Amino acid sequence: MRMIQVAQRATDLDRATAFYADLLGVGPSATYDPPGLVFFDVGGLRLLLDRGAPTALHYLGVPDLEATVARLRERGVTVESEPHVIFGHDDDTLGPAGTDEWMAFVRDSEGNLLGLVEQRPRR
Repeated sequence: MRMIQVAQRATDLDRATAFYADLLGVGPSATYDPPGLVFFDVGGLRLLLDRGAPTALHYLGVPDLEATVARLRERGVTVESEPHVIFGHDDDTLGPAGTDEWMAFVRDSEGNLLGLVEQRPRR
């Protein structure tokens, strides 16, 4: 079994599409409006922006957490939590052994909370 799709509420579909296109660095893979659906391919997982969906909390891996947060802040994105270590991986259960999991939390254009994650080798 594998995850296929995550739906995220998008009250203003155009604004949300612009936000996620900028964040992900790619445009949508499909748009159906009406009824108000926009799809992005995120590493083989479909992110569905949907006017009728409930809010969801999802986490996106980024290659440089500080740079991503700084770029989003410059664009006026609300940063709820600055980058910080939340977990150390002693084994491979949830991530590569010997890494620390860093996270920051931001609000997307629709007010949904979004976790940004980077796994870094321990110093």
